[in-house]
Amino acid sequence: MVLNHSLKSVCNLGYNIRFIRNKSVRSTCILSRRKMTSTEETGAVGPAQPIYESMPGTDGESDYESVRYPNPNQMNNNEGQHTEEVTSRTPPGNSCERHKRPYSFGLDPRQLEDVQQSVRKNGRFVNPWPSFKMPSLGAVMKWSILSKDNSNVPSKQQLDRTLPILKPNEKELERPPDCGIRVTWIGHATVLVQFDGISILTDPIFSQRCAPIQMMGPKRFRDVPLTIHELPQIHAVIISHTHYDHLDANTVRLLNARFGNSLRWFVPLNLLEWMNDMGCENVIEMDWWQENCIPEHPEVTFVFTPAQHWCKRGPADDNKVLWGSWTVFGPKHNFFFAGDTGYCEAFQQIGNRYGPFDLAAIPIGAYEPRWFMKYQHVDPEEAVQVHQDLKAKKSIGIHWGTFSLANEFYLEPPQKLNASLDAKGISREDFFTVKHGETRLMYA
Repeated sequence: MVLNHSLKSVCNLGYNIRFIRNKSVRSTCILSRRKMTSTEETGAVGPAQPIYESMPGTDGESDYESVRYPNPNQMNNNEGQHTEEVTSRTPPGNSCERHKRPYSFGLDPRQLEDVQQSVRKNGRFVNPWPSFKMPSLGAVMKWSILSKDNSNVPSKQQLDRTLPILKPNEKELERPPDCGIRVTWIGHATVLVQFDGISILTDPIFSQRCAPIQMMGPKRFRDVPLTIHELPQIHAVIISHTHYDHLDANTVRLLNARFGNSLRWFVPLNLLEWMNDMGCENVIEMDWWQENCIPEHPEVTFVFTPAQHWCKRGPADDNKVLWGSWTVFGPKHNFFFAGDTGYCEAFQQIGNRYGPFDLAAIPIGAYEPRWFMKYQHVDPEEAVQVHQDLKAKKSIGIHWGTFSLANEFYLEPPQKLNASLDAKGISREDFFTVKHGETRLMYA
């Protein structure tokens, strides 16, 4: 029991050895990104703002107009003499009136003054909030050896009654809805979200174990409701961070084998090389607050937004890759994906900038014991606060009921979520959970 719990904790925290091959980085990214500059004394990282060069098929001509804005950081250092070019776009005939802003693929640097940018010190990213504490090896051992595991996952027969798996209607999922947002819970943090002409997968994991190898480590106790080959056409995958329950190598390879370069991967900063090693070429890596799109659907914008977490897959790669959340907004609807996170003030910043959200996917599980998990995983009460900070109209609870990664009873997350909603006078329909494979259509 102790050995199994130790393996669970080690695999969950991302210990693995990855051999990096020297390989030319290839990407179908149509953006050119500035070289990131850092200030080692403060650890501040300036945003690598993307510049649109031209859209495919335009023979070098583009509807993107270049606007020069003063860079406040450089103005402070150079007495206002330096300007930085940022390119934004408003597609002809579509002003995105719903969101009161044009489609843009690079924030005006002046807009970054009131939000928390990513921070890197000595080549590793750090959480900028005082609410975070990096788990030490001693804390990991204390949790894995001394803390009682109360998950009590029952037999498959009982799980079929208490946590049933539904088979999605594949015909219904073939294409995004003409109106509204459709969400299907695949399990854990993997959801299929369809709206405004596109289908998105979040942190996909279809493997039996979230571990470096499939012989050991946390094993799913609820199977996936559909296979990769049963998925509809996927236009984009968004990855929040590198832990094994959110970034699964086998799943990445299988998705790439099926969809190839028609699938665009949106990943955190410094994950591009790993994705190329997996064979993926249509990859966009992004810093916090950077924006990008799918070339075939430029009307839908993807923004990498902050979260309070950390990254690790190998013995020496701690936090060399950034982590975060995702905001996706189109002409009709917008969506937020929290990934993995502890509670921090970033969600108020995201809500103020991009809210209100039509739908948010917020984690509600893997939160006990609190003395250890609170820095990296919200509990249901904090998840409700995130829902409020984001000004979300609807939220779906994720990151529970699939892998046993912490110590709470396996059915406790939705129970505590409902109690927290009732205490704050929020309708359970506004922040809901669903069965594996269950689909909901909203705003139709």
